[in-house]
Amino acid sequence: MTESQVKEAVVIVDILHAEIHNSGSFIEKLTDYAHAFARNERFDAMRAEKIIRDVYIATRGQSMNQTREGLAAAKDNLPVIAKTRALDCAKSIGALIEAAPTQPVYKAYDRAAVTLSAEFGITQVAAKEMMQEAFKQHHGKELYAHGKALEEKFHTPVREAARQAQNAEQQPARSQAQSYS
Repeated sequence: MTESQVKEAVVIVDILHAEIHNSGSFIEKLTDYAHAFARNERFDAMRAEKIIRDVYIATRGQSMNQTREGLAAAKDNLPVIAKTRALDCAKSIGALIEAAPTQPVYKAYDRAAVTLSAEFGITQVAAKEMMQEAFKQHHGKELYAHGKALEEKFHTPVREAARQAQNAEQQPARSQAQSYS
């Protein structure tokens, strides 16, 4: 392989590694990236997939499936404290939405899931499930709906004010441009 092919394969491996940690799956993305990798090369998609798998093992020290299985095993063997931490992370979503700079629920939810997944070596999808369950059990309501309500109260007004300010800045510039025509 050429140096540029190796660099491209390493980038693809990084994307696949992130996908495994996010969803616990990699087959669809591996297939897509293998086809893209092979598109302008002198090998087919099957060979590209083999190259990507080999580069993954060389750079990560285990196969993609071993990474996936390790994350699944960690989920199956969570310590008792995990439920408490899941609730803490779920509660942190509200604080992230409310505090300046405010953020939409999807970003706060993702940030909390990344924190929890890293702490226990599980996928982000599993972390989100844990947070949802812990929040519903403790508060009797859906975490995402609660986050959306907070977003409407705290983030949406800030976002709308920023948009109006941006539009106000652009109006004089548009008026000047039209007067020159």
